[in-house]
Amino acid sequence: MYRASPFLISFTLLLSLPLLYLLAPRVFPPLFPLPDTISPDDELDDLSLLRRASISSTASRLSSSSPHPSFKIAFLFLTHTDLHFSPLWHRFFRNHRHRSLFNIYVHADPSANISTPSPGSVFHGRFIHSKRTYRASPTLIAATRRLLATALLDDPANAYFTVLSQYCIPLHSFDYVYRSLFTSLTFDHSAAAYSTQYGVRLQYRSYIEVLNKSSSLWKRYTARGRYSMIPEVPFEKFRVGSQFFSLTRGHALAVVRDRSLWKKFKLPCYSEESCYPEEHYFPTLLSMKDPRGLTYYTLTAVNWTGTVKGHPHTYTPSEISPQLIERLRASNHSESHLFARKFSPDCLEPLMKIASKAIFQD
Repeated sequence: MYRASPFLISFTLLLSLPLLYLLAPRVFPPLFPLPDTISPDDELDDLSLLRRASISSTASRLSSSSPHPSFKIAFLFLTHTDLHFSPLWHRFFRNHRHRSLFNIYVHADPSANISTPSPGSVFHGRFIHSKRTYRASPTLIAATRRLLATALLDDPANAYFTVLSQYCIPLHSFDYVYRSLFTSLTFDHSAAAYSTQYGVRLQYRSYIEVLNKSSSLWKRYTARGRYSMIPEVPFEKFRVGSQFFSLTRGHALAVVRDRSLWKKFKLPCYSEESCYPEEHYFPTLLSMKDPRGLTYYTLTAVNWTGTVKGHPHTYTPSEISPQLIERLRASNHSESHLFARKFSPDCLEPLMKIASKAIFQD
């Protein structure tokens, strides 16, 4: 009987170590949750919330005729620091004729030292049960789903769900935003041909960026492993887009009811530079569920010129002016962008100085 020499066995094992190092993460799951993954306890806790929202909520009737006058916009703030622009947002919400047409929900990273809003602030008492979030990880998807589920359960009148960050600002008054989403027949240029008839709004769509062409699309798709998304998400169905969007109630329900795609997108990535699951999950899910119900563009203006490590251009105080607001409003897809990012916290003072004449004057 042939017996391998101790030298040959040792040499074979030595050669196998690099291969084992490369393949083991793709074959065997981690023994302990990675810092930026969803823990089993958090997953079960979220599942309970999502189920309650799925069962208790009903789809919006935003499909024909004019909207009911009590339909509301749910503003969902996803933050890991203080809400730097809360005074500006306070004016946005308070300086309009109908103060019962919105709700506010804030998901604040519990590990951050975030100040409690004063009783007079519109953000007071609007913080939901939140969990730790990490950039470019499925924790941001989970946080957004948590916000959507909470808003669905909280008020059946919530008809649009707008996701924002602490670095976002409004570009118009609340009244302009509300009219654009609910009553304007011309706001959405891409839908003009089939969404109105005889002066009546026939269809309400979600404003979410959905892209199927990108130089990094394949790298993003395989960030969890070459075959990790199969069979639920074949490559030709994979999409990318912005994590900031405005969803109809029906699409918000589709997100909280999803289990199939979530089990794929919550997997840890092995290629960090290509892993932005919050920019992949929502456009992929909704384009697969209801492609005709989407505008394929976002209402939040972002400047990607000079991007650094995946971050867009950050505006500083010296750049703040009425002319900047006008440039940020410009859109090829709608009458105007409604929001913008990304602004450094010290932009608050110059923004407040131009708010009345440049931002809230529509």
